[in-house]
Amino acid sequence: MALEIRRAEQSDRDAVAGLLDEAFREDPVSSWVFPDPEHRAAVHGKFLGVFVDVALAEGRIDRAADGSAAALWLRIPAADPGDEPEPDEVPARMRAVADPDNERCELVGRLTGEAHPTAEEHEYLLMIAVAPDRQGEGLGTELIAPVLERCDREGVPAYLEASSERSALLYERLGFEHTGTPVRLPDGPLMWPMWRKPR
Repeated sequence: MALEIRRAEQSDRDAVAGLLDEAFREDPVSSWVFPDPEHRAAVHGKFLGVFVDVALAEGRIDRAADGSAAALWLRIPAADPGDEPEPDEVPARMRAVADPDNERCELVGRLTGEAHPTAEEHEYLLMIAVAPDRQGEGLGTELIAPVLERCDREGVPAYLEASSERSALLYERLGFEHTGTPVRLPDGPLMWPMWRKPR
């Protein structure tokens, strides 16, 4: 049976943030940002809730009707050549909301922002989460396939940062390619920027 997908609304905000918290609690990047597991349990949901707020306000969230998976998307316009990039306020907001004394909250966003391509308009898969007890069932692929199909029809690329080698392999199967140098978190894990040309 095909996954029933609907667009999340503001009333889904806390459920989506809770799903992200659950799905990424043991992720290498989250474990680097919040090394202490007890502290991570207390603030991780607030940290990822900022992503949810940004996607609800500026993009879209596609959500499995049963709440088992969610994908956060932003349509990023092409930057005008020669323009100075506008400062991204989201990393500072993530730090302020979740853990003001933890500079890693902000640093992870700053470093991925520096690697983010700006020359072409594209769909940015900000995050995708599948409930831990449903991982490996292909829900993530089903959830993002309609957006990738639309990208192909419209001739629009897609972009993401993979936070683990396992997820990078999944994205390669969907047509994403590594853009070059990984993002290296200081004394921490790598993140892999990946770009998908429309087919």
